[in-house]
Amino acid sequence: MGLCPILILLNITGLHEGGHVVKDQTGGLIEWVIPFGFVLCASWVIWHLPAFILTLAPHENPSNLAQVTALQKSMDVTPNLPGLFGGVADIVDWAAIVCLPIFLVLGVTGVRVASMEFQHWKTIDRFALFIGRTTMMLIISMTFVMLYEVFLRYALEAPTLWANELTLWIGGFVFLCSGFYAMQQRSHIRIFLLYDAMPRSVQRTFDIIWTGIFVLFAFFLVYGSYKQVFIVKFYRWELFGTAFDPPIPATIQPAVLIIIVLVAIQAVLNVISDWNLEPDKHSALDDIDQEDIDSMRSSVGDN
Repeated sequence: MGLCPILILLNITGLHEGGHVVKDQTGGLIEWVIPFGFVLCASWVIWHLPAFILTLAPHENPSNLAQVTALQKSMDVTPNLPGLFGGVADIVDWAAIVCLPIFLVLGVTGVRVASMEFQHWKTIDRFALFIGRTTMMLIISMTFVMLYEVFLRYALEAPTLWANELTLWIGGFVFLCSGFYAMQQRSHIRIFLLYDAMPRSVQRTFDIIWTGIFVLFAFFLVYGSYKQVFIVKFYRWELFGTAFDPPIPATIQPAVLIIIVLVAIQAVLNVISDWNLEPDKHSALDDIDQEDIDSMRSSVGDN
């Protein structure tokens, strides 16, 4: 599932088809700036969530309040700025949380669909498409973190304490967001042996059954774990327990529940959107990209 955003990224940058620039590019610099701005604001908000917890819903338990307060002070990037609205979150924190929906709206309304993406998309799919674009920015960020760590470790012999955990943290969000995007693209793993042999009416029945099962799974997953995730992990801001000690449990576990709900909703939207589409026939040839084969042949001089 994480491969799909990388392929779209190569297509947008014109590096698909063996490194040659392709004709069908999806846009310009704005398609990089808006997702990057969204990721930047989201990263700031996530890192400073203890400040928002202390501002909007402080703990009544003194020990928990002291714990989150200490974490907020140790993680605050702008410790000298005063809090606003009688709380702990400062002007930069509030600016980031205000800019977050602005970048989201700009990204959702301005997203363009690449030629290699699913073409029968609806307006409501724009959100998933934009999340796919932000996933690309996360992949780039994760790559730069790894390159920076390799340079420091092997060139300067001064490895960091945070690069490995930060890569793991970003990778968790990449995996989750890629799953949501893959559902919208209908690129998740499916077995078509029995499905393709059925008439369209039976295929619709199959679609309803598996979507219902998935929605049921998502419901019980959220129902059975939301207290443990949001009250214990998130509200108490549980850390990872390493040298860098990022809040991976406090952020990734809530993200799992949020993304699984989005994937379930997207699955329902897919059934509705694809209801009147003609059935696709699948074969082993679907896994073969003739353009890539032709490009490899030309690169080795095989005409």
